[in-house]
Amino acid sequence: MNLDSTQNQTDGQGKEFLIFTLAEQEYGIDILKVQEIRGYDAQTVTRIANVPSFIKGVTNLRGVIVPIVDLRMKFNMDNVEYNHQTVVVILNVRSRVMGVVVDGVSDVLILQSAQISPAPQFGSAFSTEHLTGIGTVGERMLILVDIEKLMTSDEMALVESAAIA
Repeated sequence: MNLDSTQNQTDGQGKEFLIFTLAEQEYGIDILKVQEIRGYDAQTVTRIANVPSFIKGVTNLRGVIVPIVDLRMKFNMDNVEYNHQTVVVILNVRSRVMGVVVDGVSDVLILQSAQISPAPQFGSAFSTEHLTGIGTVGERMLILVDIEKLMTSDEMALVESAAIA
């Protein structure tokens, strides 16, 4: 991408998204919710009993106890071996710090409203309330996640209790 097109994108009503991958699919979350990106180190995550399997545990991040959620497991995807590309995206959601494990982070993109379509509706069999839409950039399709809705859902209240435990 040349600098001219980048400048044109920032002039409009574009929104920045951090793009990450899960099982070969690209997802985007609002960059303003991202605090930092760290390599995943299983040895620094303390497992907690009696929490759903998608909650990997908690870690101590500079004195703050941070719950860690595996988004692959949260989305009912196949488990994958973590590798050198696996990262934890540290989020700041409603004044709460939490981390999500993803397969990798690719880039930050600015999407204009014309590049975002509404999230498809699948009826009651599949909840899409945590999706904000589908972004398109050339041939790429990005599933845009409302990370705040996802991380503050009822079942995620368990994450809160895990961090306090």
